[in-house]
Amino acid sequence: MAALENLEFWWDPVARGGPENMAVDGWLLDQEVAVLRAYDWEGSWGSLGYFGELATARKVLPGVPLVRRATGGGVVDHRDDLTYTLAIPRECRLAGVKGSESYRIIHSALAAALHKAGHEVYLVHEDHDIDSSSCFAKPVAWDLIDGRGAKIAGAGQRRTRKGLLHQGSIMLQDAADGTEILMELASELAQLVKPSENNPSCDELSSLVSQFSDSAWLDRR
Repeated sequence: MAALENLEFWWDPVARGGPENMAVDGWLLDQEVAVLRAYDWEGSWGSLGYFGELATARKVLPGVPLVRRATGGGVVDHRDDLTYTLAIPRECRLAGVKGSESYRIIHSALAAALHKAGHEVYLVHEDHDIDSSSCFAKPVAWDLIDGRGAKIAGAGQRRTRKGLLHQGSIMLQDAADGTEILMELASELAQLVKPSENNPSCDELSSLVSQFSDSAWLDRR
């Protein structure tokens, strides 16, 4: 049984900087429609989780501009990844299940999508005993690893009164089939997938962009 009845798929045509990408994700959750957004970054960016320490993140990615996510998780290098976001309204069943279970459901669907694209991946069943703030250096339960044990997919989640925000990153040596993988992920998650007509205006994003651009937000821990 699919986790969602309906899901919109949006390959955002605009490459955006860190604060604007985070703003668009926040805006999506306010729309109260289930959406999978795939997107690119304008320039070199890394991100750190809501509870992460900025000084530590700067050691992981020295010299790389950073943005703080609203979701949890470790430091992610977005210079060579596939980045996607799922915004799931609170009335959807998937938004109501416990954090670890929603993570498992989404990454199980991603594993199926990657298998169909010919990638060898496995679900991690328990946290690895590794001390690192880098997301891809520390596999945790329901992340995806390849045949060599290297982590290739991780994510951060946050639940609000609006629903579930899941921000994911995929690291592949050959990401030429990235569009197909994320479209297949949408198909694995939902009974019906349709193109999204999302197109946030500058006015709609302005306050959120300001939040994620604010040095106080970035250095909040």
